[in-house]
Amino acid sequence: MLKNIVYVQYRIIMINELIDKRYSPRAFSNKMVSKEQLSELFTAASYAASAFNEQPWRFIYATQEQPEKYNQLLNCLNDGNKIWAKKAPVLIVTIAKMRFSKNNKPNNYAIYDLGQAVATMAVQATQLGLYMHQMAGFSVEKAKNNLDIPGGYSVITMIALGNLGEKKDLPDNFQQSENQPRMRNAINEFVKNGTWEQNGI
Repeated sequence: MLKNIVYVQYRIIMINELIDKRYSPRAFSNKMVSKEQLSELFTAASYAASAFNEQPWRFIYATQEQPEKYNQLLNCLNDGNKIWAKKAPVLIVTIAKMRFSKNNKPNNYAIYDLGQAVATMAVQATQLGLYMHQMAGFSVEKAKNNLDIPGGYSVITMIALGNLGEKKDLPDNFQQSENQPRMRNAINEFVKNGTWEQNGI
């Protein structure tokens, strides 16, 4: 895979092109996501690492071609997210199984492992020319009730998925945020070498 050049602190860093290209838009087109593409995404998620190979991730999705199911997911979102997410052809709820299957003990790594699965899925989505916007702005209780999620499972996030749309179709306040430059913290702000006080790379 080709790698992109990123200029960081006066040095040239090579990162994978898919990682560089991935971002979280709010502008989605009405082009449908195929079942084959969805299958590829969830297969990619299944290849993520997990503690004791538990694979605690669960996903509930609906497409706009399933209006009743789609609206059940859409209605879980807060009003601010509904404004733009309603155009995404696919909505997904991410869920973590909070106990190990083999002994029913608490799995303290379940949410971490779910995050790895979603990150893997995001890279695969970029490979397919698709985009994901992950959201915390939704009602966990509505998701549990609307989707009949059983006990022992935690609802973590929701995702809007689809092809990139036109920023000009968004309300003005969202257009402004979409046009802002992509910012990332300097590595030394979050990487330490040996102790908390010693900057890393």
